[in-house]
Amino acid sequence: MPSFTQDEATHYDSRIERLVPGYQLLHELVQAQLQTVLPEQAEILIVGAGTGKEVLQLAESNPSWTFIVQDVSDDMLAIADQNFTNCGLSSRVTIHSGPLVPGQYQADVALCLLVMHFVADDGGKLALLESIHSNLKPGKQLLLADLMRSETQFERESQLKHCRAMGLTHIGEERMRHNLEHEFYPLDRIRLAELLDESGFSSAHMFFKALGFSGLSCVRQ
Repeated sequence: MPSFTQDEATHYDSRIERLVPGYQLLHELVQAQLQTVLPEQAEILIVGAGTGKEVLQLAESNPSWTFIVQDVSDDMLAIADQNFTNCGLSSRVTIHSGPLVPGQYQADVALCLLVMHFVADDGGKLALLESIHSNLKPGKQLLLADLMRSETQFERESQLKHCRAMGLTHIGEERMRHNLEHEFYPLDRIRLAELLDESGFSSAHMFFKALGFSGLSCVRQ
């Protein structure tokens, strides 16, 4: 799994909206679901939290929610920490650098948004899901969003054309083409269902679909 460092971390937020169709809508749908299912007091685990953008949005919607933000990139977490300080949120956030420790937390919900396609299906994806499972209360939800394997011949090309329309440069497009072919590890629905079952989650229900990206909800069994 890559660790975003230096310029990659600094410019991540400005790039990601050009790379993921429906990026803002995805986060709005996640927020709406959390507002529906979570109580007034709840702890939210965010896996691969990056610069902490999700926290900034969710913290505003409920002043009593607290957050565990995990990432393997110290540079990304340093930006997140500064963002939390600037917004007066530091007292509501636990920052976890590095892989999750099994059973260290007992969260009321877990988010893993746009993370798993960076992890190879060589045991890494299963280990990530198992680590989330062990840090989530039984019966609680995991909201997962990720790049999926193409379902049509034109899906990837349409995805790239959308990125160009959103302002991605020609160089950025070529880099994205390379990453889609060589650096990412998307799953099809059948394999994802197998991994969720192996790691102790229920069957997933889709709540978001935009070209190559899907958002799904499942429950820790």
